[in-house]
Amino acid sequence: MNLDLTMAWPIALYVFMLAAFTGYEVIARVPSILHTPLMSGSNFIHGIVVVGALHALFNATTPLGQGIGFLGVLLGAGNAAGGYVATDRMLAMFKSSAARKD
Repeated sequence: MNLDLTMAWPIALYVFMLAAFTGYEVIARVPSILHTPLMSGSNFIHGIVVVGALHALFNATTPLGQGIGFLGVLLGAGNAAGGYVATDRMLAMFKSSAARKD
């Protein structure tokens, strides 16, 4: 099956819109007290984003593609690191006062 570009972008747009709607509906039903643990538990997804950005960077043949790939790696890594920092701060809230002073 060979799809030309005129048929590929509407399908990609449809999949994106479906994923966005499904994600919104799932997250909207999560109680607010569980948002932080849910988001910190999904940090592994950002690792997959970094791997995908690395793949795009290493396979880029133009300077523009390399720049976009580098930006993707940079932003994905920053997002993953920030997620783990937020998780560490969240977990620190559950330590006892004696353990925090050590």
